[in-house]
Amino acid sequence: MPGFIDPAARLRTSFLAAVAEFRADGDYPVPWFIDDVDPPALDDPAAFGAYVARLLGERTETGCRDGFVPATTLWWADGEQFLGRLTIRHRLTPALETIGGHIGYDVRPSARRQGHATAMLAAALPIAASLGIPRALVMCDKTNVASRRVIETNGGRRLDATERKLRYWVPTGSSR
Repeated sequence: MPGFIDPAARLRTSFLAAVAEFRADGDYPVPWFIDDVDPPALDDPAAFGAYVARLLGERTETGCRDGFVPATTLWWADGEQFLGRLTIRHRLTPALETIGGHIGYDVRPSARRQGHATAMLAAALPIAASLGIPRALVMCDKTNVASRRVIETNGGRRLDATERKLRYWVPTGSSR
């Protein structure tokens, strides 16, 4: 049964296969998180472990890289199979209010159209609430009909549309 796990070095083989799928996918642009993988992590198991440690460390102010906010990255997996990833940014900057939002997610191409994105966002909302986020700003490209449905299925109410993005507020269930 698929579910969230903390990023884990044991999923390296499956994660790298997903990276190759994302890069080969002609239907969507390569997600930003693919370009954010430390290049040595793609070839060296020890460097992959360091990449995983970096992701886990970014959950705190002191573990963030300059220009980033604390964020919880989770991997959606079924056993040893990496299916996707989701990141919850703990707070917004003016830039993230315009492009990015609180929650971003990606499902590997071979696992799309199986309900994973909808389940991922639903599972992330209580986590966002536990981080003190009463409603999450979630965005998708205007042309991404599937992502729009994921957000709306999870209670998203459209805030507005920018030149490229649809912006939604999604309740997290937090009473704050």
